[in-house]
Amino acid sequence: MVQNNSNNIAAGSSSNGTENILEVSHLKKTFHIKSPDGKKGLLRAVDDVSFTIKKGETFSLVGESGCGKSTLGRTLLGLYTPDQGSEILFNGEDITKFSKSKRKNFAKKAQLIFQDPSACLNTRRTIKQILLEPFKIHKIQNGEAKIKELMDMVGLANRFLDRFPHEMSGGQKQRVGIARALALDPELIVCDEPVSALDVSIQAQVINLLEDLQKQLNLTYLFISHDLSVVHHISDRVAVMYLGKIVELSTRDQLYEKTQHPYTKSLLSSVPDITDEHREKIILTGDVPSPSNPPAGCRFHTRCPVAMDICKTQEPNFIETDSKHFAACHLQTK
Repeated sequence: MVQNNSNNIAAGSSSNGTENILEVSHLKKTFHIKSPDGKKGLLRAVDDVSFTIKKGETFSLVGESGCGKSTLGRTLLGLYTPDQGSEILFNGEDITKFSKSKRKNFAKKAQLIFQDPSACLNTRRTIKQILLEPFKIHKIQNGEAKIKELMDMVGLANRFLDRFPHEMSGGQKQRVGIARALALDPELIVCDEPVSALDVSIQAQVINLLEDLQKQLNLTYLFISHDLSVVHHISDRVAVMYLGKIVELSTRDQLYEKTQHPYTKSLLSSVPDITDEHREKIILTGDVPSPSNPPAGCRFHTRCPVAMDICKTQEPNFIETDSKHFAACHLQTK
């Protein structure tokens, strides 16, 4: 086992010569909150997270609702300001130190696909107006010709350009959201639960579209999801988050075949598998602790079925348990 500091989580870094598009070190994002009784506090949504993403790969982030996945993704895009000490390198440049002009240029290169296609499209504008907006903001010519190409890329006929969002199905609206994300020729796209609001019959179509676009345009995805069956299909590597921290990170196949962390095991046990009807299902007891008051030691110990005394007092190190497989669990150091 090789122990690593959080800023040296090298799963997917330069050991194989592949260039990283994103390098995240000690990322923290806290929010000032006030409880119903008026007391002020801090909500630690993302707490000292480090990882890298290679150019052209799909890096997935999974975990229960409220674990910090979406906050992490939006902080990487600059929609939230990270805490001091955080470092986010995009193609080698720290976006936390960008000037206003550099940040505007970064917005062209890193885009977001939202979870709810109905909520992210302006209901008072036609699809044509929605897709033209990025070109107007960045003062780019030939927008009308480009949006016709975009519609073709996402599998929508040009007749939809004159429609309003309410005249389209959920799947069609999400295709519009994808087209908008592609408008400025990005390199990195954060996909924040992009299929969870869609019917199951449509989910596979959208996932296949994302994969086709990735190959065609050499895109890099940060794919955020709670659906491990979708993640298994689309991912190259997977990071598992719990209460603001990454507890396991590995290649997709390693994660599913050689699971190291008890939390990951519980998540995987909940995925239906008709080929293994006798598989044990791990039921976690208790509620997820509040990120404004996380437990001491391992944050998962209050719900962990195999917790030890050390888990209650000492936070586990994030270690390399196998080649390119990392986990933060005291069981892996025994």
